[in-house]
Amino acid sequence: MPGIFDGETLGIITTTLLMALCSTAASSAAGVFLGLLLERARFPGKGAVVRVNRTMMGVPPVVIGLAVYLLFMRKGPFGFLDMLFTVPAMVVAQVIIITPIICGMVYTAALSEAGRIRAFGTTMGANRLQMQFLLIKELSRDIYFAMITGFGRSVSEVGAVLIVGGNIRRKTRTMTTAITMLRNSGDYARAISLGIILLCTAFIIHTAADGVRRRGERLPDENY
Repeated sequence: MPGIFDGETLGIITTTLLMALCSTAASSAAGVFLGLLLERARFPGKGAVVRVNRTMMGVPPVVIGLAVYLLFMRKGPFGFLDMLFTVPAMVVAQVIIITPIICGMVYTAALSEAGRIRAFGTTMGANRLQMQFLLIKELSRDIYFAMITGFGRSVSEVGAVLIVGGNIRRKTRTMTTAITMLRNSGDYARAISLGIILLCTAFIIHTAADGVRRRGERLPDENY
């Protein structure tokens, strides 16, 4: 593998961020919607659905990776899409992994707070649409942390990404799969360097997201 600060490394970082941001965005949209819907809905078997979601929150990523691989392999039901060993296939695997996590976190937050929020909205005469916006606004901090958790899971994932992406040089190689490859080849110095870059990149993304959230909510800086 070339030097740690060359064009190939920048490509690896770009691929990692593209995959993580796209999968987090799609998972957040689906997870928040499903989490709020699950809290609001009343139907037979809801407890089973909640348990299935909680099971999916901890499912081994390699299992999801294998399932997505079988779906997109040439003889699979979606093989005609020719998506295997591409970034979109990696995003699909990540979305399946992350969506239950965000859904579960939003559902848990809504379960404890939605009753109070809806009571307040009813008192203020809010209609159904206004009630939903109020609910999202009041749960914005919980939703934010669910999204950040999803991003952290995405950017650090290696098992599913390795299976469906193939760790192809200059195409689907991410920072985690590159680190795994370097470790297997005994190049620990570069593996550690990439690990540090990965941590710094995640820190920058989280700091930027915190800044946007504080500005949007007009909150003072938090003391960590």
